Amino acid sequence: ATSFFTSAFGIGGGAILLGLLAVKLPPVALLPIHGIVQVGSNLGRTIIFFKDIKKNTIIPFTVGTIIGSIIGGSIFIQIDAWLLQLSIALFILWSVYGKIPIIGSKQITIGGAFSGFMTMFFGASGTLVAGMVKTLNLEPVRHLATHSALMSIQHLIKAVVFGFVGFAYSEYFLLIFLMIISGFAGTILGKKILVKYGSKYFKFILNAILTIIALYLLWNAIIMSKILD
Repeated sequence: ATSFFTSAFGIGGGAILLGLLAVKLPPVALLPIHGIVQVGSNLGRTIIFFKDIKKNTIIPFTVGTIIGSIIGGSIFIQIDAWLLQLSIALFILWSVYGKIPIIGSKQITIGGAFSGFMTMFFGASGTLVAGMVKTLNLEPVRHLATHSALMSIQHLIKAVVFGFVGFAYSEYFLLIFLMIISGFAGTILGKKILVKYGSKYFKFILNAILTIIALYLLWNAIIMSKILD
């Protein structure tokens, strides 16, 4: 269901999946399992939409993600969570309503590093990457293809880092396998909706979802900062 949601609307499935997994999985397994399942889901979309990927984003984003993920996975002290959420919310709102120029390779590298760092702590960095991809002003299918390729890379790097720090994926093999297979099925169904109706609804729904998520993050940041005070 969450893979269908992302394929049809361009974003949101990863965050929903993270929330659903949090209900059943122990905290120590949440981000590693979410990451490896997201590799499968995004890789499925990447394969299906491969010819539509904006390929000059791949290398700079990968370089940035490696740097950010290694730093995020190797430190234990982080800035206050409310400040991170506030920063992400403001960036998302800027990407939707501001006038951000088309970004170059240097900015993509920085975006990969920042989102790679963030994903080690919060898991679902898809919204942040989607805001960056949105500035490229791509058609709906190219947007989804590029976003899926970048997220495949980011989640794979994150999964490898979690493996290096000691998480045992083998204990959850069956769950991971079945979720990846079902996610691929959802991707195929979502593609049919996107290709057929994407030009009519895509930008409006993408902007609406990004705005809702940004407002939610802003509200969380306000509540958390008051609690800290």
